[in-house]
Amino acid sequence: MKKRFVSVTGLGYVGLPVATAFAAAGYDVVGFDVDERRIAELREGVDRTGEVDESALHSARLRLTTESADLRKANFHIVTVPTPITAAKLPDLTPLLSATRTIAGILKHGDIVVYESTVYPGATEEDCVPLLESLSGLTFNRDFFVGYSPERINPGDKVHRLETIVKVVSGSTQEALDAIAQAYNDVVPAGIHRAPSIKVAEAAKVIENTQRDLNIALMNELALIFDRLGIRTTDVLAAAGTKWNFLRFSPGLVGGHCIGVDPYYLTAKAESVGYRPEVILAGRRTNDQMGALVAQRLIKDLVRIGRVQGAKVGVLGLTFKENVPDLRNSRVPDIVRELAEFGICPLIHDSFADAREAQHEFDVELTDIGMLVDLDAIVLAVPHEEYVTRGWTDIAARIRHGGVLYDLKSCLNPDGRREDISYWSL
Repeated sequence: MKKRFVSVTGLGYVGLPVATAFAAAGYDVVGFDVDERRIAELREGVDRTGEVDESALHSARLRLTTESADLRKANFHIVTVPTPITAAKLPDLTPLLSATRTIAGILKHGDIVVYESTVYPGATEEDCVPLLESLSGLTFNRDFFVGYSPERINPGDKVHRLETIVKVVSGSTQEALDAIAQAYNDVVPAGIHRAPSIKVAEAAKVIENTQRDLNIALMNELALIFDRLGIRTTDVLAAAGTKWNFLRFSPGLVGGHCIGVDPYYLTAKAESVGYRPEVILAGRRTNDQMGALVAQRLIKDLVRIGRVQGAKVGVLGLTFKENVPDLRNSRVPDIVRELAEFGICPLIHDSFADAREAQHEFDVELTDIGMLVDLDAIVLAVPHEEYVTRGWTDIAARIRHGGVLYDLKSCLNPDGRREDISYWSL
């Protein structure tokens, strides 16, 4: 069977690896994004996400564009735009529906549209398909077909990649499912799992991150309890982890485009059908409050050592996780905002983060690491390899006598530490 012509709408952490993978497999691919700066960088061979190398971006089979008309020749359309939440923590389908309108404008007979964006069960068929039909004038499952294949991209992970993770696929008809499975099979050597329906595939994706969110919430709650008991959570988890069936999770800030967002898609859908999901929402509340709780504890420590007024605090790391430039839904700004409530404006360093984006998204100004000296406290918020490599000696040397060091992910070895510095970790 002749390879389909693929379009990928949304060239972020998910879409770009998908586009380059199909190009590498011999497919003609057009990658579309509304961000002109992003397309300009990619044409120069620069992927600021660090997910795709320059040679893949210069593939002869990959065309990069900001013009929706360039999608007309494609007949296999993949949508990989983000699905954020509103300030009220409700699903925000604006990017998804905007992308759907773009696809509808170039949709033709025989085309297949596959959604990879994380949504609640039913969104593809209930929200996207009617829009495709009404704007294109075509009939669903006669003139065009849809599918859903949840993304499983883990930013910064060089082991678990698109090619190494089993790909879940679904289709609106058996023929569509066969075509979708065949296409993804060409780019995912790890194999294909055929879900029995689009809703099942959507639900599978949203519970993957909900499960992880809940497990981290449990660890965070345990960390709060153990802190009051005067024992280190890391030591407790190391002991408990010797049991063969103990699940290995650790406490920390929960941000990013998936774990801190996806559960709200499921809870919103659950409430729309009359069910209040108490456990999932309790986990979200626990994780969402951690940044503020860390800051409040730090304030108490600064009060204890008599250094709240005019305290000089450094924060290491701003991105949502280690060794990636992704700032989306980072919870580190929660710490910064809470400290500001007490009149403390910390110095923030992150060599991975884009300074313009940090300013735009969080009104945060990044600082050179050389400015983080003679501090009353340091919060090691994100364990970038740079900070771990610097280690205890370098980081502690930036703190004044009697100061405080917070190591949120327990990435430093406190053995042999300076006794004049208070050390704390989740």
